[in-house]
Amino acid sequence: MRCLVVADLHYSLPQFDWLLAAAPEFDLVIFAGDALDIGSMVDFRAQILVVKKYLTLLSRLTRVILCSGNHDLDERSPEGEKISRWVGEVRELGIVCDGDSLTIGDTLFTVCPWWDGPLVKSRLEDQLRDASIARPQRWIWVHHAPPANSPTSWGGKRFFGDVELVQWIRQYEPSMVISGHVHQSPFIPDGSWYDRLGDTWVFNTGLQHGRPPVCIVLDLDEGTAFWLAAGEAQFIDLRAPLVRPAAEIVNVPPWLTSLGRIADPTLARPATAAG
Repeated sequence: MRCLVVADLHYSLPQFDWLLAAAPEFDLVIFAGDALDIGSMVDFRAQILVVKKYLTLLSRLTRVILCSGNHDLDERSPEGEKISRWVGEVRELGIVCDGDSLTIGDTLFTVCPWWDGPLVKSRLEDQLRDASIARPQRWIWVHHAPPANSPTSWGGKRFFGDVELVQWIRQYEPSMVISGHVHQSPFIPDGSWYDRLGDTWVFNTGLQHGRPPVCIVLDLDEGTAFWLAAGEAQFIDLRAPLVRPAAEIVNVPPWLTSLGRIADPTLARPATAAG
């Protein structure tokens, strides 16, 4: 199973266009939050309408998972907590979203909402507890914020991750947590697009403007994770211990070149030594 992971597109329509073009190569597209942009000059209701149209097209091409991020919150619950009502509505399109789980083969995906207060947090805790009862060996969470005190949440001066997520990872030991939120982490000293907490791999795509977006590809059958950004193409072996830096891609699978980040496999640089 090959999974394409994106996050933090923030209403960048060229990046959504790219996502539609890339999706047929994959068994699953995982959108780890912040489809919208609360700072945009485009009306929030218009953003939701347009993004829903993209998601409709995307859902016709492959399976899709979408979790909410802090930019996706569009109203308050009766209790006064910020929620993403529109993300729940995409369930009608067959998209797996906040509060849902999806099983594909031997893998369980759990989709976590962005929580703004104790009630949504409590529902998330219940969701994780219930999913853990009959979890398969491979359990993957989609959670917009990365864990605190991890290179995947390093902002250059401090960490911006979720403290509670660290506790939940320690308690349930999922196989992977897929995140976004902290845009610069993969590009700055002491930051990274990947980390490992115990036996749990953690990922943060990062953000770059323009087309195509930064993305991560998980090849679960081969046990490999690829990170593709402008001028960079790295991979790690998910079956090996954590090593840094990641290796640069040398033997490029043909389907990976179609994503527009690696135009010609012969131009890939030699692999660097892991250390």
